[in-house]
Amino acid sequence: MTPSSRDTAATSSSSRTLTAAVVQAAAPLFDTPAALRRAEELIREAVRERGAQVVVLPEAFVGGYPKGLDFGITVGSRTPAGRELFRRYHAAAIAVPGPEVDALAALSRELGCHAVVGAVERRGGSLYCVALFFGPDGYLGLHRKLMPTAAERYLWGQGDGSTLPVIDTGAARLGSAICWENYMPLFRTAMYAKGVDLWCAPTVDDRDAWQATMRHIALEGRCFVLSACQYLRRDGLPADLHPVQGDEPDTVLIGGGSLIVSPLGEVLAGPLRDGEGILTADLDLDELTRARFDFDPVGHYARPDVFSLRVDTSARAGVLGE
Repeated sequence: MTPSSRDTAATSSSSRTLTAAVVQAAAPLFDTPAALRRAEELIREAVRERGAQVVVLPEAFVGGYPKGLDFGITVGSRTPAGRELFRRYHAAAIAVPGPEVDALAALSRELGCHAVVGAVERRGGSLYCVALFFGPDGYLGLHRKLMPTAAERYLWGQGDGSTLPVIDTGAARLGSAICWENYMPLFRTAMYAKGVDLWCAPTVDDRDAWQATMRHIALEGRCFVLSACQYLRRDGLPADLHPVQGDEPDTVLIGGGSLIVSPLGEVLAGPLRDGEGILTADLDLDELTRARFDFDPVGHYARPDVFSLRVDTSARAGVLGE
């Protein structure tokens, strides 16, 4: 064997890879048991049939994203029908901890995988859009969406800085930004400072412009980006609801666009359109270091003498007491 071939063999044998999957699907709205079953089925398929070690499910997968519904809201006014619809939505959300979290934790332990699952969390009278983290040891924690977008604000509360985890899987560090949190520059900077390698982006944003955002974050953060978007049709909503998009069963409410991007902005899988599916990619984790050679946004390319960011990671409860 020549010296050059020995070098090539050594490089090849020392490479570190991880198989990641993003799921593009939706679960039945207002049917939590069915949503949980669907999540379990899709995670099993990704791991057992696609070889995934990390699986990302879309925003609000368990609990639902009620695309096209207005909950009877106008400025300064609510309706009894809208209040009843919120009651149904509240009932479909999950408690953390709770039986649905326990079931998903048992599944991740069984499969020996990591998973990031979008859900709607119920805490008292409030709901939160969350990303739930699971691993071979079970439930690992959650991230609550910091800033619900537009009309989401009358459905979901705001998270705080106490739920910005970056999870060390042993092979890579994974964190999550939910939907339009990905447009928050200071949020991104805080996550980069935590050393995120796998940027998990559960979303319902199906616009073509989303693809540019995901590629930008991959380049800016020098991380792999795993974006999982819902694919939802009108027939995924109960028959008694009437979304603004129309009542034809095959009307697409959320059109997908899931993708996986490398740390240098290369699209490794997707974007997926026109239906449900699972995208997978084998991630060469050594690409993280190669990409950071000439750009590290919180390291050698930062200017702490000019810019600084303070992140408040304390929990912000409305009532404090013993």
